[in-house]
Amino acid sequence: MVTKEDITQNWLPRYTGLQLEEVPEYLLLTNFDDYVHRFAAKFSVPVRGEGRPFRSALAGDLGIINFGMGSPNAATVIDLLSAVQPKAVLFLGKCGGLKKRTEVGDFVLPIGAIRGEGTSDAYLPKEVPALPAFSVQRAASHIIRMRSLDYWTGTVYTTNRRVWEHDEAFKSYLNEIRAMAIDMETATLFSAGFKNRIPLGALLLVSDQPMVPEGVKTEASDAKVSSQFVDSHIEIGIETLNEIKDHGQSVRHLKF
Repeated sequence: MVTKEDITQNWLPRYTGLQLEEVPEYLLLTNFDDYVHRFAAKFSVPVRGEGRPFRSALAGDLGIINFGMGSPNAATVIDLLSAVQPKAVLFLGKCGGLKKRTEVGDFVLPIGAIRGEGTSDAYLPKEVPALPAFSVQRAASHIIRMRSLDYWTGTVYTTNRRVWEHDEAFKSYLNEIRAMAIDMETATLFSAGFKNRIPLGALLLVSDQPMVPEGVKTEASDAKVSSQFVDSHIEIGIETLNEIKDHGQSVRHLKF
């Protein structure tokens, strides 16, 4: 266990219960077991990794992994996936909408993320922006529009702070930086993905409107979001990976 490769090749099976050769080349990432169970039901496959930190479901060359909440877990799953170097990864996360014009159920396809969480500092200098792989975002955009849906774009602010909705000074800061949404993982995933040479994008679902008291997420409101919007979120993710796998066109960009 001397090199990073030694560690990640040993730890990926330990965290997931999957053998390295089982991990698909095209992956969805999520924070929620519900997403994994819905994916498994759609393809009539079992949920893997019960009792492990990261649960998953596999369907041929597609798969989904729940890495849990927060930027440290986000960094860990990307480091471990470097052991198998997937061809495309799409994060299906939930976010808080920071603008009055965003509504619960809207999609946000970020062009970048603001690194307010700190974990990404272990991967890139502070002045380096957290950016997704354009090829993944382009495919997601195409699938959304093919479904006659729309999405917001812009930046997402990533924080390690879970309870902030009461803090008026922090909310003033969020207004000042003009972020479209807030979450706890996206900037870390973009940074760690770039560092580990993994093409990674994100499609976020607006699950709450935390800038106003009546918009703060509750158990009841989150259940409503899950019942109305999560299946569509997963389906778009699956179709995006299939688009990349079957029809992906090359994009000229800076190589890793």
